[in-house]
Amino acid sequence: MTVKYFAILTNLGAAKLANATALGTQIHITQMAVGDGNGSLPTPDPAQTQLVNQKRIGAVNTLTVDAADTNQIIAEQVIPENEGGYWIRELGLFDSDGVLIAVANCPETYKPLLGEGSGRTQTIRMALIVSSTAAITLKIDPSVVLATRKYVDDKVIEVKAYADNLLSQHIAASNPHTQYAPIASPTLTGTPKAPTAGQTANDTQLATTEFVKTAISTLNLGDGSALPVGVPIPWSSATPPTGWLKCNGAAFNAAQYPKLAVAYPGLTLPDLRGEFIRGWDDGRGVDTGRAVMSTQGDAIRNIRAGLVAYTVGASGSVVTPTGASGSFSITNSGNNNVNTPVVQSSVPVTNYGLLFDASLTVPTAVENRPRNVTFNYIVRAA
Repeated sequence: MTVKYFAILTNLGAAKLANATALGTQIHITQMAVGDGNGSLPTPDPAQTQLVNQKRIGAVNTLTVDAADTNQIIAEQVIPENEGGYWIRELGLFDSDGVLIAVANCPETYKPLLGEGSGRTQTIRMALIVSSTAAITLKIDPSVVLATRKYVDDKVIEVKAYADNLLSQHIAASNPHTQYAPIASPTLTGTPKAPTAGQTANDTQLATTEFVKTAISTLNLGDGSALPVGVPIPWSSATPPTGWLKCNGAAFNAAQYPKLAVAYPGLTLPDLRGEFIRGWDDGRGVDTGRAVMSTQGDAIRNIRAGLVAYTVGASGSVVTPTGASGSFSITNSGNNNVNTPVVQSSVPVTNYGLLFDASLTVPTAVENRPRNVTFNYIVRAA
């Protein structure tokens, strides 16, 4: 039996397909046209560049590879019920350049208009055998196409299968919610936030930065404020930090520094330049008779020493030593006769002196001091 209805590539379509196959590019089929063949069934001609009598052209709804034949593509178009009033005997496929790629004839069917008393949505399909379906792609505008019932059903099945697969993977996964921190031993990244507990809270709630800062502010620990005003502290720089004063004996204003005035009611800072601080005796009996903030000059324990010296007179008696200096003093033990030869007054007698000098054995200075490191004493001004 002679084939009556068929589809073929046009000469231009065949050339484009061959070129796309050779270069690894693709033809973008975008539109399908229908015509009435001028009242008779036309025979597709590869030399055609247009339909015999085109009645409508519109976007292609789908373009798929036939599951039963990988060299056959199926193009589909849906004509809505509000269009019609013509016979359909010929079909054509156009690419994005407006070139007629393929032409076909079909059993004649009438597409009525609603105004004629009948209306239907018409689905037109063209099956086309090509040498390489890889060289053909579909480029459609989804805003101007209609979907068939089968197309919708297929897509629903496809989406359901995809969703079912995702759900199966989700259920099987040991940690399906990797974007969430686990309840047990969470590891947080980024900038996580949490409710701020009240300052009276004493439980296992998270302590936010806001909670911690408020707690520190309540304790009044900022900028050294944990120290009572008036406590001198050693500072390692000649310039005190902001809010602090040097202990240099300077006067201050009680209105400006009321807390400092409580510590030093005389409104004068202690002068600790070059001074050591000593703990108040407070009845211990080590440094008695002193009040808090009283000063004390330098002193050392008393050093006692003795010296016996004799001068021999002409009568042979011992007389009082002639002198002493420094830590030595003279004590008079009386005159004593000694059994010594008589010394004539013309015989010379040599006088000897004795000096006491601690620098011969230990470091000395103009003051008494221990080993030390110099700091600048400061107090908080408030």
